[in-house]
Amino acid sequence: MSTPGIHNADIADAFEEMGDLLAIEGENPFRIRAYQRAAQVVRSLPRELAEMADESEYDALPGIGEDLAAKIGELLATGHLGALEKLRRQVPPGVRELLGLPGMGPVRVRALMTGLRVRDRRELKRALASGRLAKLRGFGPVLLSRLQAALAAEPTPPEARRLPLSVAAQYAEPLRRYLGSIPGVTRVEIAGSYRRGRDTVGDLDVLLCAPAGIDPFGPLEHYPDLRELSASGTTKASGVLRNGLQVDLRVVPKESFGAALQYFTGSKDHGIRLRRRARERGLKLSEYGLFRGDRRIAGETEERVYRALRLDFVPPELREDRGEIEAAARHALPVLIEGADLEGDLHVHTDASDGRDSLEKMGAAARARKLSYIAVTDHAKHLGIVHGLDADRLARQGEAIDRMNDERRDFTILKGAEVDILEDGRLALADAVLARLDVVIVAIHSHFGLTEAKQTARVLRALERPHVSILAHPGGRLLGEREPYALDFERVLDAARDRGCFLEVNGQPLRLDLDDIHIKSARDRGVLLAIGSDAHSADQLANVDGGVRQARRGWARREDVVNTRPLGELTGLLRQARSRRAGSAVVRIPPPAALVHARPRVRPSS
Repeated sequence: MSTPGIHNADIADAFEEMGDLLAIEGENPFRIRAYQRAAQVVRSLPRELAEMADESEYDALPGIGEDLAAKIGELLATGHLGALEKLRRQVPPGVRELLGLPGMGPVRVRALMTGLRVRDRRELKRALASGRLAKLRGFGPVLLSRLQAALAAEPTPPEARRLPLSVAAQYAEPLRRYLGSIPGVTRVEIAGSYRRGRDTVGDLDVLLCAPAGIDPFGPLEHYPDLRELSASGTTKASGVLRNGLQVDLRVVPKESFGAALQYFTGSKDHGIRLRRRARERGLKLSEYGLFRGDRRIAGETEERVYRALRLDFVPPELREDRGEIEAAARHALPVLIEGADLEGDLHVHTDASDGRDSLEKMGAAARARKLSYIAVTDHAKHLGIVHGLDADRLARQGEAIDRMNDERRDFTILKGAEVDILEDGRLALADAVLARLDVVIVAIHSHFGLTEAKQTARVLRALERPHVSILAHPGGRLLGEREPYALDFERVLDAARDRGCFLEVNGQPLRLDLDDIHIKSARDRGVLLAIGSDAHSADQLANVDGGVRQARRGWARREDVVNTRPLGELTGLLRQARSRRAGSAVVRIPPPAALVHARPRVRPSS
């Protein structure tokens, strides 16, 4: 029996904190890495661990052995983790607080403790002012500048932080179901940035439709995820969830529900523009409806509100004041991509590298999702990639794929690989090996801190290779963990368009990369997108739903996404791109001179 209100995000946070505190204590690196990997696995699960039957399901997850499965069971059963509480007693609170500063991972915090006896923010300020910090290895001028700015600023309160959309959903959807179960409540909608599908969420705006006399807020006092109900009236209430997420709730009558949903969904600027348009037509728009004088002329549905303003309906994902109102006025809004438009998934991993499930199981799961094809793109062998495939293992996997394709005519597995872009822009596998593959994904997994010029030259040199199909997670961000690397995105777009490469919209919940701004830029430049799940298990194939939502925010249509094509059309595009690069005089981009000395000892791909 699990404790109510324990979500995957809570378990991942506990494991991540365990790893950090063990690292500060100087414990075994393999043990530390086990907790870090477990946190990543749990955080990316599309299904709540609390919904699984027993611990035997936990230790079937990649990187979750018997010990970690028992700890998941302990957290779900009690809401606490004894081993973590013991570590918290060993590591002073001030030291733990240092982990929240920019660039301050556990290795640097341990260096502060052992090298300078720094154990809190006050002592860190002193060490920084005296110049002692600059003498520590790994504390360069850029980091020192960031630390100085962070220490001068007030710490961000937990309730002011934005959560990744996937984490917010773990709290928002149970809340929606709970409110919907209250007698008399006929409809519950979560508006705001959550409904717009923004990659991060700062708070939840919840609208409830209920007749007069119904009190939906009384039962909230017993809701297990609610930390406090700070204000409560007959039609409005506010509270804070256990994870610090602010919740504002409103009871709205049926005749105003559409207007309220529109009012609380759009960004501030979208709302201002709509209200201005209403005033220009002698109308007044509010959360209660669209009025001419005292008469409500629209309000029950969003569609009627937009129609009364002589606008096409604007999908929630587009309500950011980025030209959607003008497009709606001239009937020029795009028909946005839908999940059902996808024919295949071009970024899938198996247990041949760092995935959990076999080639056969991933294929069966994709067929169950009504896909026509997938590209199996296990990691190529390189430094830091666990169980990466070399040329021989790729060849053997290709033979297995051929056998499976011979057995089925209604579904195809494409041979692929995810290949590291090395620091100087070369690839971790030779062209002769890549030539045997149908799909070649290239990606940056290291050296994120290069300057914009060097990082851009690195990517452009990789896109120059003749067999490259897709640039994966092009921004390199991890929501809440890592900022995007510096990149001249306009030059990357031009190169991708000229060389026939596709840019990925990675649906992994902590990536959602490309972001919506760059998706729209790619669409406007005529660069095709590839929505990929980056699935490392069968259930993670559902990640494409997040990729579709992200693509919609970037105004992407069905025709802007390459894996909406039937297999024959897709393979034709892939062949055409290879021919274009092989037959054109592509400008050779030399590696940045400053990087030549640091080239890994890997056979060049040219």
